[in-house]
Amino acid sequence: MAWTEKVLRVNLTNRTISVEPLNMKWANQYLGQRGLGSKYLSEEIDPKVEPLSPANKLIMITGPLTGTMAATGGRYSIVTKSPLTSAIACSNSGGFIGAEIKNAGWDMIIFEGKADSPVYLYIENDDVKILPADDLWGNSVWKTDEMLHQKHQDPLLRVACIGRSAEQQCLYAGVINDLHRAAGRSGVGTVMASKNLKAVAVRGTKGVGNIKDFPRFLDVTNQAKQVLAGNSITHDGLPTYGTQVLMNVINEIGAMPTRNMRDVQFEGAERISGEAMHQIRASDNKANLTTNAACFGCTIACGRISTIDKGHFSIQNPPVSD
Repeated sequence: MAWTEKVLRVNLTNRTISVEPLNMKWANQYLGQRGLGSKYLSEEIDPKVEPLSPANKLIMITGPLTGTMAATGGRYSIVTKSPLTSAIACSNSGGFIGAEIKNAGWDMIIFEGKADSPVYLYIENDDVKILPADDLWGNSVWKTDEMLHQKHQDPLLRVACIGRSAEQQCLYAGVINDLHRAAGRSGVGTVMASKNLKAVAVRGTKGVGNIKDFPRFLDVTNQAKQVLAGNSITHDGLPTYGTQVLMNVINEIGAMPTRNMRDVQFEGAERISGEAMHQIRASDNKANLTTNAACFGCTIACGRISTIDKGHFSIQNPPVSD
């Protein structure tokens, strides 16, 4: 376990920030991000609360291995009451911001209330500030990320933010971190927007300590990585084709959600599969795949940075209306 045993509580209504100890009894009973975050949420909100009301809470939580050298140790979760299902939402994401939160000295951030105007939270280790985000509001996640990096002049700053769909209360909007990683399930971004919280920007340099029985931890971590290295999916399939390696398999067994779940197979699946994205395009002799990408602490590297036709989603010479 590598808990910092510190929780950051942010009241957006009052614009106050407080620090409290992590409930270690709960941390030991409800192991992991989903379990512990769900316990905190269920204890702190009325189960009948309206998801988009200030009384709902939004929890960004790391896990007991987040920020360590454990395989896939970079993930974090967002827990809240979902506007899409009215049940507990737990949406997790990879990238680097989870490890950055832990490296800044925090296990969890609990947002409550609602700011009276757009804000973002800036964290640099123990220095935590609620800052105005009027200039960020209305921008895409990519533009917001760019603006925050320009504002703070720190290339290692990690950002999680919402886009315009969340601001417009699309019920399934996600939270995007590290430009292209998404906590994309259950409308957690919509809840974040309902609190006038545009972004969380984190820089952590403390490192992760408090690992119990460190020699044993290293041994177990090494064993787990050997298992991943010896598995055909995590050693070959995912590094070569990314998570899209499952596209053809899922389609063939009739489990491909298609046309808003009205169909279970998609006739064009093979053209957007991992294998198709990996192959060399005969037209220009360039590979779709540019390079692999890995999240913090991950040896699998299933992320794909690919090249597409830059005009594919563009309208060329649109007609001018009278």
